[in-house]
Amino acid sequence: MRLILNLILLFPFCVFAQNNGVLRGTVINRNTLRPVAAASVEVGGTGAVTDSAGAFLVSLPVGSYGLKVTAVGYKDQQLFNLVLTSGNETSINIELEPTATELAGVTVRSNRRTARAATLESPLSVQRLTTEEIRSNPGGNFDISRVIQTLPGVGGTSGSVGAFRNDIIIRGGAPNENVFYLDGIEIPTINHFATQGSGGGPTGILNVSFIEDVKLSSSAFDARYDNALSSVFQFRQKNGNPRQVQGNLRLSATEFAATFEGPIQKDRTTFLASVRRSYLQFLFKAIDLPIRPNYWDFQFKITHRINPKLTLTALGVGAIDEFSFAQPREATPEKLYIINSNPLIEQNSYTLGVSLRKQIANGYWNLALSRNSLDNSLDQFEDNEQPTEAERNLRVRSTEAENKLRFDVNKSIGAWRYAWGGVAQVADFSNTTFNRIRKALFDESGNLLQPSVTVNFTSPIKPFLRYGFFAQAGRRFWDNRLGLNFGIRADGNTFTEGGANLGRTLSLRISASYVLADKWTWNGSIGRYYRLPSYPILGFANNEGVLVNKDARYTRSDHYVTGIEFLPSDATRFTLEGFYKRYANVAVSERDGISLANLGGDFGVLGNEPVTTDGKGNSYGIEFFAQQKLTRQFFGVFSYTWFHSRFSGRDGRLVASAWDNRHLLSATLGYKLPRNWELGLRFRYQGGAPFTPFDAAASRLNYLSRGTGVLDYARINTLRLRNFNAADIRVDKKFNYRKWTLDLFIDISNFYGATQPAYPQYTFRRNEDNTAFLSTNGQPVKADGSNAIPLILDNEDGTLTPTFGFIVEF
Repeated sequence: MRLILNLILLFPFCVFAQNNGVLRGTVINRNTLRPVAAASVEVGGTGAVTDSAGAFLVSLPVGSYGLKVTAVGYKDQQLFNLVLTSGNETSINIELEPTATELAGVTVRSNRRTARAATLESPLSVQRLTTEEIRSNPGGNFDISRVIQTLPGVGGTSGSVGAFRNDIIIRGGAPNENVFYLDGIEIPTINHFATQGSGGGPTGILNVSFIEDVKLSSSAFDARYDNALSSVFQFRQKNGNPRQVQGNLRLSATEFAATFEGPIQKDRTTFLASVRRSYLQFLFKAIDLPIRPNYWDFQFKITHRINPKLTLTALGVGAIDEFSFAQPREATPEKLYIINSNPLIEQNSYTLGVSLRKQIANGYWNLALSRNSLDNSLDQFEDNEQPTEAERNLRVRSTEAENKLRFDVNKSIGAWRYAWGGVAQVADFSNTTFNRIRKALFDESGNLLQPSVTVNFTSPIKPFLRYGFFAQAGRRFWDNRLGLNFGIRADGNTFTEGGANLGRTLSLRISASYVLADKWTWNGSIGRYYRLPSYPILGFANNEGVLVNKDARYTRSDHYVTGIEFLPSDATRFTLEGFYKRYANVAVSERDGISLANLGGDFGVLGNEPVTTDGKGNSYGIEFFAQQKLTRQFFGVFSYTWFHSRFSGRDGRLVASAWDNRHLLSATLGYKLPRNWELGLRFRYQGGAPFTPFDAAASRLNYLSRGTGVLDYARINTLRLRNFNAADIRVDKKFNYRKWTLDLFIDISNFYGATQPAYPQYTFRRNEDNTAFLSTNGQPVKADGSNAIPLILDNEDGTLTPTFGFIVEF
């Protein structure tokens, strides 16, 4: 903090007040992607007109501005909180929707749809974040995955490492129910140290400097997207600057990142490129946590305009992750528990893709070819600090890769809009696993107390084909008062039994919107969605090398959603929605008899075991959202969701899922102060997550070899953690020089030090200096733990985490 204040005091506040920033943009037709010429652009009282390529450029004094675009034959479009600096040009792409006729006696505000990113295909359950909202989010630390958790219906994960994970829980669904697209290219995970078969991780991969906006659809998904049960995230990246090379350097307490962009071939080819290095290991060392996450990530995008109607885009995202442990300075039972209860991780991942987009009569088509890969290595020993092969509990060497080809056509004919297309992909998976579920134990006389249970196999799975097809059509009726859209999709594969039967996955979707009155709209949707079980499930084999999950079926989810939207002004929006999700064919563990949806998020692999896909579930609730875009220096977002999420295991009884927090509340406020100061505040509240108590006898028997307790699944999720709340604060100060900008910031997570509840932990009581276990008879603890003194750790912490640093734009 003192360093930041000293740096700020070194510079006068007003010397650079007259420096200008540049806003550059392109305006296109949303339905055809053709440029909109002669569109009027108004920014901060300055006007511009787009040229024949739909492009415009304005120069204004540095600061934050709103923008309005008008064009004959199109609805008006407004954007808010566009930040202009002297260091980088700001670039935006604006899509205009063709004008709808006015309703008799009702004036339909022109920005009603475009302001919230809703479309005819997805009229509700849609949210959008801009790059500035991500960058300045308090507690977000430039992490898109963490900022997403401020949106309505989006929760995080509790657990032993829950405070350091970015699991995305949408309306009570599991983290693996979400799919992510980057400029139309699917990326399987957006986090470092992802849990294979699930998702999440301590920090995000994507560079915020690349992102123009993020669109979340938490229901009514477009039929073109496969394998989504809870949400679809669409990350739209900006194009590189076509006029000059520019970039930024970011240094904070947790990372260093460098981003560059510019032209390769004038007016035709641009690039974006970045590299980021983690310093989380130093932060965790400073706050005396024994975990040491260490990572690199890389990202690039190249855009080449072959001709005015055909554009080629190449992109890539990659990560190198290593997760290890170190002895803490203060060896508390809680910290020592973490060392041996989690695996050592080495993980590499990447996605590479190229896409062609061509404008055609009344529309356009997309063709995309991509490859993604995840290489996951896990090791766990009875003593992770001094590992020996004889004390190994876990060894996983797993790789999954997909080669994908996607094609879709999008056209508008008269009042109708329709699209069709398909996807084909070759899935390649390998898995070699040794997992000691429990160790053989003997009493002092050599009698067997507990037989060993070990999983030891190399998966014989071969590459197989996955494919899918979709079509959808929609239009507006009754002078555009009523909008209807119909979609159909089917998916198949050549691996699972019955996987080639497209009738099993035939899914219908219908969505509707109806203008009730000026400022009021009703929206609704009904849809069925399918997801193929994860690769760890499909590739699991028994100790004889036989694949045992080939009969796994696609998980199914039926969505029923309705809601009301109220728009009192161009910059203010309120929504109220009710939702019900019904699940079928959910994976259930044969070993434990519980639904995999009732397992919490943690590091490792989810689903690497024999399963049956006969589980059921449901999730239902209500969701309120209020948003005020930046006007007169203030902006704010408030959301509240109440929901109930339940899944069944082998006994068919519905019990609370691991994600059943019931209450999710988030409020984010921002204020633009004079002289380029900005203040942000975020408050979050989350109901207590369910958890399962320990089996006292089994935990005592196995703790020394496993390093963890054994859960009593007969009482699954019958207990709950305390409710959670915390607040984050962020302060930014920008200095605009003639050719570059300095942004100093401090971001404090949990600034009032609220305790954060996490799952209890089972251990044995230690002596005062935590160097050895105590026993009931003063002798060393026996292998079966019979003379140990069990201890349940509450595992609550109230860590205040400050992050400060700077960004240099040039």
